[in-house]
Amino acid sequence: MKEYAGKSVRNVVVMGHTGAGKTEVLESVLFNNKITDRFGKAVDGNSIIDYDAEEVKRGMSVYSTLVPVEWKDHKINFIDTPGYMDFAGEQVAALAVADAALIVVSAKDGVQPGTMKAYRQAVANNLPVVFFVTRVDEENADYAKVVAELERRCKASPLVLPILEGGKVNGTVNIITKKAHVGNAEVDIPAAFADQAETGHAELCEAVAMTDDELTEKFLMEEPFTDEEMIKGVANGLLSGAIKPILCGSATKYVGIDVLLDTIIKYCPAYTDKGTVKDANGKELKTTNDETFSAFVFKTVTDNFAQASYVKVMSGVLTLETPLYNVTADTNEKMGGLVVVRGKNQDKVTKLECGDIGAVLKLSNTSTNDTLATKGNNIKFKPIEFPQGMLGKAIWPKTKNDEDKLSSGLAKLQGEDKSMKVVLNTETKEQVLYGIGDQHIDVIVNKLKNRYKVEVELTEPKVQYRETIMGVSDVQGKYKKQNGGAGQYGDVTIKFEPNPDQEEMEFVDAVVGGVVPKNFIPAVEAGLRECMNKGVLAGYKVVQVKATLHYGSYHPVDSKEVAFKAAARLAYKKGMPLAKPCLLEPIIKAEVTIPNDYVGTIYGDFSKRRGMIMENNAIDDETTVIVAEVPQAEMMNYATELRSMTQGNGSYTQEFVRYERAPQNIADKVAAEAHLEDDDED
Repeated sequence: MKEYAGKSVRNVVVMGHTGAGKTEVLESVLFNNKITDRFGKAVDGNSIIDYDAEEVKRGMSVYSTLVPVEWKDHKINFIDTPGYMDFAGEQVAALAVADAALIVVSAKDGVQPGTMKAYRQAVANNLPVVFFVTRVDEENADYAKVVAELERRCKASPLVLPILEGGKVNGTVNIITKKAHVGNAEVDIPAAFADQAETGHAELCEAVAMTDDELTEKFLMEEPFTDEEMIKGVANGLLSGAIKPILCGSATKYVGIDVLLDTIIKYCPAYTDKGTVKDANGKELKTTNDETFSAFVFKTVTDNFAQASYVKVMSGVLTLETPLYNVTADTNEKMGGLVVVRGKNQDKVTKLECGDIGAVLKLSNTSTNDTLATKGNNIKFKPIEFPQGMLGKAIWPKTKNDEDKLSSGLAKLQGEDKSMKVVLNTETKEQVLYGIGDQHIDVIVNKLKNRYKVEVELTEPKVQYRETIMGVSDVQGKYKKQNGGAGQYGDVTIKFEPNPDQEEMEFVDAVVGGVVPKNFIPAVEAGLRECMNKGVLAGYKVVQVKATLHYGSYHPVDSKEVAFKAAARLAYKKGMPLAKPCLLEPIIKAEVTIPNDYVGTIYGDFSKRRGMIMENNAIDDETTVIVAEVPQAEMMNYATELRSMTQGNGSYTQEFVRYERAPQNIADKVAAEAHLEDDDED
C-alpha cells in the first residue's frame, strides 16, 4: 500500500446493531476491489476482518479492526467495530480516533437499539454521521420504512434511492446529481423514479441552503445550485450535523458501494481539515506535517510474537527514524517496525503522515491511552474513557501451580483491554474479574487459556456483609489454666454496646483501682480487635461497636498478656450473642441509562430487587437515566439481566454508598449459607 498525504485520508468508524451487516459491507469493498480474492465470512473462517478465533467461534465481530481502502487517490481508514454491547470498549476506542461515523442499518431488520446507540455515541463525539441501509433486496426488506424512521429519529436525509425491479436491486438514484448508477455506468434516472428524485433534490437543496449565507440567498432567489455548491453545502451540513445522509444498496450484490465510497471522500472531512487540535492541557497543535510530532495510542494488540500499538498521528509525521518518547510513561521507546494494518494483514511503510492511522511494533513500555512524541515536547492527549465492567466473577486457577501465570496473564490483558478490571479483595481472599458482560468475560477466559495456557474457574464473588449489634451486654470473660507448672490467668468484664458513629470498634479503658494492670490492657484490646474480624452471626466483620473494659482481676504470678487476650475472646463470644447481633448489607447506587420505552420495566425490576428509585432524569427525547439505591446482593448479574430486559440497549454504573440492616429473612439465609460453608471446610 502506498503512503498518503493527510488531506487524502479519511478515518471512518463503522457502527451499528450486531448482525446489521457492518463487516459484510467492508468485505464487499475488499472483494469487489480485488483487495481480497474471496468474499470473507467470519463463520466460514475466511474473513480478514473477523479473523480471530473468538470471532470465528461466535460468527460476529469481537474486536475493532482497521480496514484501509484505497479509492480514487484517497485512503479510507475504516474501523470496523462490534455491535454487541459486551465489546463496547472497542467502539469507544474507535470513536476517539475517527473523523466520521458510518452507521450500517439492515433494510430487513430496520432501526434497532444498536442503531440508535451508535447514533447517540457518534453525536456525543461530534462526528459527522452517514447511514448506509444495506440488504435492500432481501425478502421482507422495507427501505422506505427505514428511511422514514431515520428521518424521524435522527433527522437524516436520503441522498440515494434504490432501483428495485422484481425484488432485485439493480442500482441507485443519486438525488444530488439526479443521475442513476447502474453497474459501473452513470445513466439517466428511470422514469419511475423521476418525481421522487426531484422531490428529494428540492428538500436537499433547502437543507444545503441553511449551511451558508450565500447559499441561503441564492436559494431564496430560486437560483439552482452548481455541483460544486451542492458538494460544499452537503460537506458543511455533514460537518455541522445539519445533514445526515442516508445511502443504500446491497453489499452482497455490490450495489451502492461505489456511491458510498465516493460520498465519504467527497463529503466527509479529513483530520487535517481541523486546522488545530488541543492536548489534555490545552496546548494547541497544528494538524499539519510541519508541526511537532505526536501520536495517540488507541488500541493495543499482543500476540505470541510481538505487541502492536495502534496509533493515530495527531501532528507532524511519524517515520522509521523518529526518536519515540512515551510522554505518559516518561520513558524512551525503540520502534520495532511501522505498519499499516488491514485486518489480520500488515504492510510495512516508511512513514505515517498527520491524520493517518497505523501500528508501531514492539514497543516495550507503551499501552492504550499513552501519548507518543519526541523527547522534550510535553504533549499529552486526553485518555479515552472506557466503559467499566460491572459484571464481577471471582477467578481461580484450576491448579495452584498456575497462580503466577494467571496474575501475569490478567495484567497483560488489562494493558490491551481497558474495559476489564481485576480487583484483589483481601477481605474475601478473592481475585475478582470485572467485565462488561458474560460474553466479554468469556473472551477473557479463552484468551487466558489459548494465549497464556491458564485454565480458570469462575464463581460468584462473595458479598462483603457486615455485622453489628442493636443491644447492650455486660459479660465476664475468665481464662484460667493450670497444668503443673506456671499457670495462666486473665479475667475481664466488658460492656458491648452500639456505636453507629464510628465504623471500627471503639475500645474504652474504664478500669479503676488497678484490677486489670495497665500492661495487660493492650492485650485485651488486641484480642477484641481480632475477634471483630469474624462476627457471631455469619462470620463477617463487626462494625459500629463500643467495647468498654471496666472490671476484672489478675494473678500476680500466672497473669500474662496471652491470658488476658484469651479472656477478651471469651467475653466476646459470650457477650456479642446477648447484644442482639444483626447483619448489615452493602447498598449501592446504580445509574441506569435506558430508552424511554423501558422505564416501566426498570421500575418494576428494581422493586423486585428491594431497590428504591431516587431520581429519574431525561437525557433527551428518547433516553432516561434512572438512579436507584439497591442491595448489592441483588445486583450480582445485573449487567446480563439489564441487557435482556432492554434488548441490549441499557447500560449502568454503580458505586457503594453505605451499609444498612438486612431484613431478617435475608440475614437468616446468609447465616445459614455461612454455617454450611464452615461445615464443608471442617
